[in-house]
Formats: sequence, C-alpha cells, structure tokens
Amino acid sequence: MLKVFEKLGERGLLFLEQAGRMGVFLGYCLFCLISPPYKLRPVVRQIQFIGSRSVFVILFTGAFTGMVLALQGYYTLRKFGSEGLLGSAVALSLIRELGPVVAALMVIGRAGSAICAEIGIMRNSEQIDALECMAIDPCRYLMVPKFIAAVISMPLLTFIFDVVGIIGGYLIGVVLLGVNAGTFWQSMYSSVAWQDVQMGLIKSLVFGLLIVWIATAKGFYLHLERTGGFGAEGVSRNTTNAVVLSSVSVLIWDYLITSWML
Repeated sequence: MLKVFEKLGERGLLFLEQAGRMGVFLGYCLFCLISPPYKLRPVVRQIQFIGSRSVFVILFTGAFTGMVLALQGYYTLRKFGSEGLLGSAVALSLIRELGPVVAALMVIGRAGSAICAEIGIMRNSEQIDALECMAIDPCRYLMVPKFIAAVISMPLLTFIFDVVGIIGGYLIGVVLLGVNAGTFWQSMYSSVAWQDVQMGLIKSLVFGLLIVWIATAKGFYLHLERTGGFGAEGVSRNTTNAVVLSSVSVLIWDYLITSWML
C-alpha cells in the first residue's frame, strides 16, 4: 500500500515539475517575442513551413468535412422538413467548431510533429548547447519565429478550411441533393453572426499558441524527460507525446472557450 502512495506522489511531483518547466518556457518565449531585436526573415520562413505547406491538407480535409456535414445534415433535417436550414447548419458547425479544431489537428500532425522532432534532434546532437556557447539565445533564435508564425498561420488556415468546407457543403446540398441555392445561402446569411466568427478566430489563435508551445517545449527539454530517454528513441517517443498532448489540449481548450463564449 505504501508503494502505491509512493508511486502516486512520484507521478504528481513529475507532473508538477514538467508543468512548471513548460510554464517558465512559455513565459520566457513570450518575453522574447515582445522584446527587440525583431527579425522578419525567420518568421516568413516559418510561416511558409507551418502555413503555406499546410494549405493542401487543409483544402482536402476542409472540402470533405463540408461534404460529409451537408450529407449528414440533409438526411437529419429532412426528417423534420427543415432542409432549407442546411446552409445554416453547415456554416455554423464549421465556423464555430469543426473548422478550428480539425484544422488544428491537421497542423499538429503535419507541422507540430516536425517542429518537435527538429528541436529534439538539435538538442540530441548538442546544436542547442552550441548556440548557448556562442552566446545565441536558443529561444529568441529558434522558438520566437515559430511562435509568431503559428499564431499568424493558424487563423488563416482555419478561414481557408471554413470557406472550402462551406463550398463543399454547397456542392453536396445544392448540386447533388437538390436544396434550393438561394435558401442555402439565405439561411447561412441570416444565422451566422460576428460572434460565431469571433469564436472561431479566438479558438484558432489559442490553438496555434498551444501547438507551437507544446511542440517546442517537448523538443527543447528532451534531455530532461524521464520517460522518453535520449537518442533516436527518445526523439520519436517525445514527438509522439507532443502530438498526443497537443491534440488533447486542443480538445480541452475547445470546450473551455466554447463554454466561456456561449
């Protein structure tokens, strides 16, 4: 019985240690973000990596998400004779919930895992230690451009996802299932308010910050992870942990923001 409490205490201390470390890391990165010098080229390079290279997967998933929403929504609304509300259902579902969440999950899988592996390999091969030896701040040099790029790219990717999803829903609902085009757009126009767009915008900003924070912190503190180990195996485990933690955090914060803004 004593061993059980000992194990629980050890787990609790480990969690507090990791949470405190990541909190200090986030605070220092935000401080570096608002303090000069400011360099534009690294930020543009990271926007190209996080944002531009994610456009294809966002277009693809957005289109099929909108199509599935229209298909499921049509057969659900038809039971109540409310097919005319299909545009409203598709738009609100995408703008308020599915757009920010699914876009964030796609970015986690494509860019977040790569960022964590990159920083972890740099820690593993002592490149970060070399930067510190040359009096170059790793957070300012490596992390800040990624933070800025993620916070800029995530809302833009979410808006692209929403627009493509609505077009996909239009194609299925109007072209394939025969819903009146004017009714589709009018129901969307009358039901979507600025508050809905604002909710999606705030979610995308928070998700972008969460993704880059967890990915960079997990890679930066690879050498302090007790469960991941060091070397190639440690990088792979840490990257997996970062993806899982980022995905769970996105879903938790999705609920918290929704409950706060409704």
